[in-house]
Amino acid sequence: QVQLVESGGGLVQPGGSLRLSCAASGSIFAIYAMGWYRQAPGKQRELVATITDGGINYADSVKGRFTISRDNAKNMVYLHMNSLKPEDTAVYHCNTRLATMLGYESDYWGQGTQVTVSS
Repeated sequence: QVQLVESGGGLVQPGGSLRLSCAASGSIFAIYAMGWYRQAPGKQRELVATITDGGINYADSVKGRFTISRDNAKNMVYLHMNSLKPEDTAVYHCNTRLATMLGYESDYWGQGTQVTVSS
């Protein structure tokens, strides 16, 4: 069993900052990628940022404002969000692609954390 638990969402004013955290736990053999996606009301889930051994990828809408980082020793991924805009309001989901101790490779998702940017 693998679990992803996010934290750090909340209400922030435009221009403010938040840091999201995600911890992966369970029967993990190796983590190949970690990332963040978001889903706003009435919209499809979209990629925010991903991080692998090969590099980092950001959505154009968050480049220069958001920073993704990873702590391999703790199986954690973070999303530092600066200069937040109302259009960043969404449920943010953590995602990871990993292999379990039994050798199964799959994607796993967290339950999501709400980020609301409003004055």
